[in-house]
Amino acid sequence: MFTPLWLGAILVMNAHVWRQTGRSLLTHRSRWFLVLFPVSAVFWWLFEHLNRFAGNWHYSGLVAGGDWDYFLQATLPFATVLPAVASAWHWLQLSPRFDTRGLPPIEVPLALAWFGMLLGAGALAGVALWPDALFSMLWLAPLALLAGLQRLLTGESFFAPLARGDWRPLLQPALAALACGLLWELWNWGSLAKWHYSVPYVQRFQLFEMPLLGYAGYLPFGLECALVMDLVARALGRRGVWPPGAQ
Repeated sequence: MFTPLWLGAILVMNAHVWRQTGRSLLTHRSRWFLVLFPVSAVFWWLFEHLNRFAGNWHYSGLVAGGDWDYFLQATLPFATVLPAVASAWHWLQLSPRFDTRGLPPIEVPLALAWFGMLLGAGALAGVALWPDALFSMLWLAPLALLAGLQRLLTGESFFAPLARGDWRPLLQPALAALACGLLWELWNWGSLAKWHYSVPYVQRFQLFEMPLLGYAGYLPFGLECALVMDLVARALGRRGVWPPGAQ
């Protein structure tokens, strides 16, 4: 049921933005938006692979006739992750409450890209060796890797606006992922086929199935989604996903 739920949510968010602005990702950036679906499936399968080492979540209630049946059942909802976060992000941009310009500027030097990639790679290796101690790196290490990769491949940083005191590319996608995360957890809570968490040190005070502190993981995850979206846009020969006018 997750796939039709999220397809409906994606359509509703795009329809709302289109009604307010006359534009939406689905109608005015269709090629990029549709490519996000298969990219999203691959993207989340990578997290499933990382979770084989960390063991932070597992599934129950799945009825599959074999490996390929399971793969198909899992891939369809995985394919909605990036489009959902992109749609929520675009929706948040309509609200002046999420205009975070004017905050203190932060420079992002090129050397930090190399350092981030090395740190991210080392942290992911550490998750395999010490999964309980470094479980948070499941969400933080890919961010360092992707941010460094994006900077080195494109010659510019997705977070460059921070140097001008514009924090929107940092805060808006993070909040968009958190908003989607609340819906993911809500709909999972009442589902027959569902996931369960086993997170070291914070496995208490749950909201739905997720421990409260676990929701913090959606914040870096939103930035990872934004970086992947940006790389996809550039691979298609388009401008990146920032500034908002590029969308």
